[in-house]
Amino acid sequence: MTDARDTVLGRIRDALALAPTPATVVPREYRTGRVLPDGERLALFTDRLLDYKAEVRPCTADRTAQVVAEVLRDHGARRIGVPAGLDPRWLDAYDGGVSPDAADIPAPRLDALDAVVTASAAGCAETGTIFLDGSPDQGRRALSLVPDLHLCVVDLSSVGAGVPEVLARLVPERPTTLISGPSATSDIELERVEGVHGPRTLVVVIRTDV
Repeated sequence: MTDARDTVLGRIRDALALAPTPATVVPREYRTGRVLPDGERLALFTDRLLDYKAEVRPCTADRTAQVVAEVLRDHGARRIGVPAGLDPRWLDAYDGGVSPDAADIPAPRLDALDAVVTASAAGCAETGTIFLDGSPDQGRRALSLVPDLHLCVVDLSSVGAGVPEVLARLVPERPTTLISGPSATSDIELERVEGVHGPRTLVVVIRTDV
């Protein structure tokens, strides 16, 4: 069986080597450059997030710490994980335990946390999607996937109208996680089950003046 496989693959390689390889031009005719006023982007982004069953808390930048503390208190989060580069001022009003994350902390230990608080790289108003790129204020992928509550702070200025506009803001070489609402799936009977592949609860704090 192995000899036959090698023979077939060898013939394919020989044929490819003899065949011409013209350059292929991939058309990139995406609709780009769309702009929406702040109010419209906020309304559209919020509508999409709510449709995904996320919780949305808009606020001004000077109230970030108060709103973050309110969300964590409302959800009973007494011990939270944070990426090492998170702005510490965002936690000034929080009186619970804070565990900075590190690469050598095994993922199962993250399950002991009540919540995780992260920043974000960008957001898409049209799809209600949040983008994390592993920056110091967002942390590794496991940190945002294992705890049952993810509180994500999004600056409205980082929210683009559509996908092409948002992708233009990102660094292609960075590991990107896309979040569209809490983790959920449905079985064959269309029964929705949340928290299967990630946090059961997503709270998005949108800072409207940043």
